[in-house]
Amino acid sequence: MLNRITKYVGRIAAMGAVAFVLAGCGINTVPTQDEQVKAMWSEVLNQYQRRADLVPNLVATVKGYAKQEQTVFTQVTEARAKATQMVLPDDILSNPKAFQQFEQNQAQLGGALGRLLAVSEAYPDLKSSQNFLALQSQLEGTENRISVARRDYIEAVRVYNTTLRTIPSRWIAAIFYPSAKPYQTFTISEKEQQTPQVSF
Repeated sequence: MLNRITKYVGRIAAMGAVAFVLAGCGINTVPTQDEQVKAMWSEVLNQYQRRADLVPNLVATVKGYAKQEQTVFTQVTEARAKATQMVLPDDILSNPKAFQQFEQNQAQLGGALGRLLAVSEAYPDLKSSQNFLALQSQLEGTENRISVARRDYIEAVRVYNTTLRTIPSRWIAAIFYPSAKPYQTFTISEKEQQTPQVSF
């Protein structure tokens, strides 16, 4: 009887030692970082949705003052529709084509909003409207939040992708998480990388 108890205790101790070694070698690193990336991605989506929700009020406010700027209103409305109606596949983070399409749609909306705000410069009454100023302030705050959310997402992806590419975590991922793939991150277009030309 004592021999059986000793064997049982020995097995439990061995399993505990194996679990301790596996936990210490980073076996949980891949799923932990994967969840971190997904959480950061959710925040990016939340901030883009916040911006999209501001668009109808902003367009309506500007429309009241600048009725002749119909082309700009149409561009903003179409860009918002394209950005909000895109169906995001489950694998968007590891699907370069879908991720790039999402990024392009959001960039188009950002560009259209920039043109809309530029239109406001020509209408002093609009620029002094409290409603417009509040919406403009909310939009600026949202753009800042988008920048922070994108930065945090990029950093989480960098850490995760590095884990998948470096040894020994690469081996652990191959054995225990064979479906783990590197995630996509935001890029800057060549046009955005060019230095603006200033002429006097």
